[in-house]
Amino acid sequence: MSQTSFLSEPRDEEKALQNAPRVAVLVAAPVGQPYDYAVPEGMALEVGDHVRVTLGKREVDGVVWGNASPNNPEKKIRLKPVIKHHAVPRLSEAQRAFTDWVARYTLSDPGSVLRLTLNQPDAYEPPRPQQVYALANPQPAVRLSAPRQRVISILQAGPVAMTAAALAEKANCSTTVIRAMAEGGVLISQSMAEPAPVSINPDHSPVVLSKDQVTAAQSLRDLIAKKEYAAALLDGVTGSGKTEVYFDAVAEVLREGKQALILLPEIALSTQFIRRFEQRFGQSAALWHSEVSPAQKRETWRGVATGRTQVVIGARSALFLPYADLGLIIVDEEHDASYKQEDGVMYNARDMAVVRAHLGRFPVLLVSATPSLETMVNVEQGKYHYLHLPSRHAGAQLPVMQVIDLKNDKPARQRFLSPSLLAAIASTIEAREQVALFLNRRGYAPLTLCRTCGHRFQCPSCSAWLVEHKRKNVLQCHHCGHAQPLPKACPCCNDDANLAACGPGVERIQEEITEAFPTARSLVLASDIVTTPAQMKSAIEQIENHEVDIIIGTQMIAKGHHFPDLTLVGVVDADLGLAGGDLRAGERTFQLLHQVAGRAGRAQKPGRVLIQTVMPEQQVIRALAAHDRDAFLRAEMAERQRAQMPPYGRLAALVLSGPDENALLLACRQLAQAVLRHDEIRVLGPAPAPLAFLRGRHRQRFLVKASGAASRGLVLQAYMTEWLSGVKLPSQIQIKVDIDPQSFF
Repeated sequence: MSQTSFLSEPRDEEKALQNAPRVAVLVAAPVGQPYDYAVPEGMALEVGDHVRVTLGKREVDGVVWGNASPNNPEKKIRLKPVIKHHAVPRLSEAQRAFTDWVARYTLSDPGSVLRLTLNQPDAYEPPRPQQVYALANPQPAVRLSAPRQRVISILQAGPVAMTAAALAEKANCSTTVIRAMAEGGVLISQSMAEPAPVSINPDHSPVVLSKDQVTAAQSLRDLIAKKEYAAALLDGVTGSGKTEVYFDAVAEVLREGKQALILLPEIALSTQFIRRFEQRFGQSAALWHSEVSPAQKRETWRGVATGRTQVVIGARSALFLPYADLGLIIVDEEHDASYKQEDGVMYNARDMAVVRAHLGRFPVLLVSATPSLETMVNVEQGKYHYLHLPSRHAGAQLPVMQVIDLKNDKPARQRFLSPSLLAAIASTIEAREQVALFLNRRGYAPLTLCRTCGHRFQCPSCSAWLVEHKRKNVLQCHHCGHAQPLPKACPCCNDDANLAACGPGVERIQEEITEAFPTARSLVLASDIVTTPAQMKSAIEQIENHEVDIIIGTQMIAKGHHFPDLTLVGVVDADLGLAGGDLRAGERTFQLLHQVAGRAGRAQKPGRVLIQTVMPEQQVIRALAAHDRDAFLRAEMAERQRAQMPPYGRLAALVLSGPDENALLLACRQLAQAVLRHDEIRVLGPAPAPLAFLRGRHRQRFLVKASGAASRGLVLQAYMTEWLSGVKLPSQIQIKVDIDPQSFF
């Protein structure tokens, strides 16, 4: 009797897959390497192709990353087949190299980095045909109303065809007008699969540049003409016309037929910026940020990949779009901490923009009135070109600075604006000019307590006080989002008459302004009140139309805005950012207050800035008052160099978190015992993180400091990888590695 075999022979299709060509695919998921897949018969794939494959029990998108590992005939490995080849252009070699580089630098999974690029899976599907309208040729001889004339002018300027909704919005008319024009033969309608390319005219409306602007613009054109990597800093005082200079560089790149990316640190900056872009180039650029609709993102993603989209204006994530032929990156307000991604893949978009330009062999321009120390050191070391605009544009003068010592010029009891500032506000309003009051603190009060028993309202999930928001009548945590109604009585002692709001937020300053100037029109600009670009646009229009006398805002008012009638800026609490042990506290405070001060007197009317402080002797305050940025930078650099702190050394933060504090401390001890010896690397900690309890998890932090040769290249990353690989921690313990941390919470 013959022995029965329980191993069945492979089916014909499985045999075919075993003998089929194989490719390595990196999927857009948290994986550390590409996986091998079989290429089905009739499918041709090359490196960079976008594909859909099976990962475990689910289907995911990915990119062909290279050749598969050599086939070993002794190992009967049944590869899964590639499911689909997406019909979009290949991911460029530079973008693939960028993905790998970011993964190595940030100690992230390459698949997680790739997911930043493949974040619009529906963009793989061809867009549905849409009805568009174009000018009839020849035009019928008919009388046209003003709205119809606007429609014709828009189509003559380009693009040649637009949807009824887009055309009506741009012409400020209804879609009924568009359809009536088609019925009358003025327009023709047609079905279009892909949106019509928007041709941005680099010579639409160039502005007359000053002598300094011409010099800087010519230097940028020279860098672009070389068609190779270069990094440059455009350093100019607030109001010096830096935007017009780099618009000239964008125009030059468009003439070369390449794409340009302009990074902005805040979504709020895009409102006025887009309008300036349209005035200069006659067309809008593509927008990319979290508030853009999925349909717009899908169209932009495909447009960038095909090369149809010429210019993108976006937040930090726009850096990872699949550009067909990128020729220039501009990082506006390069010093801004918003460029640092604090979750997931933790990258600094400013630094990664320099890497992307280097890999793509084209220029990158960093722009700021208050450059970061890292950038200034790179200029000093000759790594970056230096372009300087030392004076304001069109003859405008820098504002007069005045320091108010709150120890001498005291506000009234339970008030926060000094007599000197109140008097300046009164005279400014009387002159029919505008005032901006800056306080970088949202809400009504940062702390609410009971005067009877001392109870303080704290977030149940974080080691943070709840912030009172009087408009919404809630107490809210600004770290995890927890919110609860503002109680009428203390939950500990039930006293209903002694709950006190401690300290000011912007809402409380508005309350004080309303009491002091009951006829003045005030507006609060803060991220919890102005939450969408549409709301920001409306607020800016109110300010520009002088429907607002006093603007009260957080850092939303600090950058990018140009209000000709704004002549007085009051800084309510200049010392706020100097508290705590943040390495960059002084630098950030100077940058923020300098930017706020720069909103005053940007046109023909002279400006004033009043800075309230209890520490007028602080180096930051003295430098601001004297308009002496360079002296502040020199002192800050010298202090950092003595301590071998960034940019003269390197830091990495390692934050461990877990639901059980004892288990977390045990894991920290294991990690501390496994620390590797290195002459130029020190590991500090563990210690409780400044926010030791966040979103229901306890947190401990290590700080790794590298100096000398260990601060260059990827030495620090190699050290971290070897150290962490030697310790096996429980699954409930999460580790977050932050290379070059910008914040230390």
